[in-house]
Formats: sequence, structure tokens, C-alpha cells
Amino acid sequence: MIKGFKDFIMGGNLIDLAVAFVLGTAFAALSTSFVEDLISPIVGAIVGKPEFSSTFSIGDGVFKIGHFITATITFVSTAAAIYFFVVQPYQRLRKPVEAGGPTEIELLTEIRDALKAAR
Repeated sequence: MIKGFKDFIMGGNLIDLAVAFVLGTAFAALSTSFVEDLISPIVGAIVGKPEFSSTFSIGDGVFKIGHFITATITFVSTAAAIYFFVVQPYQRLRKPVEAGGPTEIELLTEIRDALKAAR
């Protein structure tokens, strides 16, 4: 049981997950700063204020519609920033798969023929 646990802890997938978590946390802080420090002031310059604070009440319930609008703008801005500054550059830098090599079916046919010849 201890050997299995040690193998799990020392496994490459766990280390990869830990590194991805740390980088994801750092990237979340970066994207939050991007939205709050750069995008929100632009929205504020266009709309008049970067944060909406309108509320309305029904009985004892207080509906924070302004907070929801702010969260929606933050989400869309963050998604756009991630897409345009991370996903698109990554896709451009990724090496395209080279065409012209044998297909999977051709490789399997060669293996089959080689196995028949070996008999």
C-alpha cells in the first residue's frame, strides 16, 4: 500500500498537475489584473463608471443586478483576453502536423504483411 502511494506521489502526472495548478493560479491573478486595471477603466471611460452598483428590492430580497452586470463584463473580458493573448498565439506557434507520411491504415497494412512474411 505504501509503495502504491509512493508511486502515485512520485508519478509524472501528479507533478504536471501541481505545476499546472500553480501556473493557473498565477495566470488567474494576471488575467484579473488585466481586466480590473486595463479593461474596466476603458469600460468606465465609455459607459461612465467601471462598476455598476444598481440594486432593487422585492420584500426582504435585494437583487444586485449591477454586480451581475459587472461580473458578466469581467468574465467576457477575461475570456477574450485569454483567447486573444494565449490561445491564438499558442495555436500559431504550435508546429503543424506534417502531411505526406504514411497513414495509419498504410502502417497497419505494412505490419500485417511483415507478420505474414515472418510465418
